[in-house]
Amino acid sequence: MRVALFITCLADQFYAEAGVAAVRLLRALGVEVDFPEGQTCCGQPAFNAGYWQEARLLAKRTLEVFQEAEYVVLPSGSCASMVRNHYPELLPANGEALGMAEKTYELSAFLVRVLGVERLGEGLRGRRVAYHHGCHALRELGVKEEPLLLLKNAGAELLPWEAAEECCGFGGLFSVKLPEVSLGMADRKLATLPQAEVLTSTDAGCLLHLSGRLRKQGKTLRVAPLATLLWEAYAGQG
Repeated sequence: MRVALFITCLADQFYAEAGVAAVRLLRALGVEVDFPEGQTCCGQPAFNAGYWQEARLLAKRTLEVFQEAEYVVLPSGSCASMVRNHYPELLPANGEALGMAEKTYELSAFLVRVLGVERLGEGLRGRRVAYHHGCHALRELGVKEEPLLLLKNAGAELLPWEAAEECCGFGGLFSVKLPEVSLGMADRKLATLPQAEVLTSTDAGCLLHLSGRLRKQGKTLRVAPLATLLWEAYAGQG
C-alpha cells in the first residue's frame, strides 16, 4: 500500500513531531510512505474567509501534487475535512477533486477503517490521557471512536471529560476575528479538564490554542498530537 503524507501547515510549523510519528508508524505497519515536497496549504483559511477563488487555486495545486497517491493521510482532522468535504464543493465539475476526497483520511481513521488496525502496542499503559474532539474531525468527518479505541487498546486511561466534545474556541480565523470569545471558550473548556498527564487531539490548531492558554495559566500539562501518542503506543515509549 502506498500512502502520501499531507503534513498540513500547522503541523509543519509547530508540530513537526506529528508528521515524523505518522511516517514512522505507517512504515512500521508495512505501508510505503511518500512525502510530496510540492505540497502547500490545503486552502482552508481562504475558504473559511470567503475567498473561494484563492482557495480553488490551492485546491488545484494540492490535487496536482497528490494525484499519484493511492491514499492521502493527514495528522489533522480539519485539513482532512477540507479535502474530503469541501474540495468537491469548490470544484464541483472536477472528477479529481472527488477522487482525492475519497482517498483522503485523518490518521486514526485510516488506521482503523482502511488498515483494520485497532491495536498498536502497550506503550501508553497507565498513562492518564484527556482527549479533545476537534470539531472538524468529530462533526465533519465522524471521527470519534477511532482515536479513543487506539488509545484505550494501547493501555491509556482515558479520563472522563464533560467538555471533551466542546469546541476549544480556536476555529482558525474565528480566534482572530473574535479573540475574547475564543479565549473564553478555551478557558471554559480547560476549567473542566481532569487531572491528566497528557492532553491530545487530532488537530494542531486546537492543541496550539489550548496549550497557549495552559501556559498563560502557569500550568505545565503535556500537550501532544495524537500521532505522537500513537507512535509511543507502538514503540513502547513513555
